[in-house]
Amino acid sequence: MSRKKLGVTTVVRKDGTLLGLLSDGDLRRLLESKGAQALEMTAADAMNSRPVTIAPGEFGATALRTMEERKITSLVVTDSQQRVLGVLHLHDLWTTGLV
Repeated sequence: MSRKKLGVTTVVRKDGTLLGLLSDGDLRRLLESKGAQALEMTAADAMNSRPVTIAPGEFGATALRTMEERKITSLVVTDSQQRVLGVLHLHDLWTTGLV
């Protein structure tokens, strides 16, 4: 999360299929609720197993609308087999002038 500066990371199978998403906010809330027990948990225990995704061919305006409606800052870009292609962050849309 820190290296890519997105505030999120994906959890994937070996074949690249999306299993879930873990955000810095998820980690913060987990630490607040579980305390030291959170350090014993795996990514699978802590992740959101139903992250919001978007297809690579969708318009930026569609991505922006989805982010606004869901009050999120990132979407996982997946292909038709749910393999992760990347993460689209709100900051990416800012550079296009959509925001």
